[in-house]
Amino acid sequence: MSNGAAVAAAAAAAIANAIKASGTIVQVDPKDFMAILAKSKTPLVVQAQGGIFTTKYSYLTSYKGLAFYTKVSTPLNLPGDIELVIAKKIWMPD
Repeated sequence: MSNGAAVAAAAAAAIANAIKASGTIVQVDPKDFMAILAKSKTPLVVQAQGGIFTTKYSYLTSYKGLAFYTKVSTPLNLPGDIELVIAKKIWMPD
């Protein structure tokens, strides 16, 4: 195996391990994300703001063992009973 192939194989293994560690992530529409929040008494929501040319807001929460994620161009009007964590970035595996 050449050095380049070994590096590519190691990178592929690292990506696979990252996906395994992150669990199942479900991308949903903002409307569905808000509906999921409404089903929990005090949900934990992680929010991050990013973007290069336009600002995007990313949100992440968990429900029944799954992680739900949405991205919007304007901030969501989150319910007052959530626990909010502001993060620098939310990284999603491709």
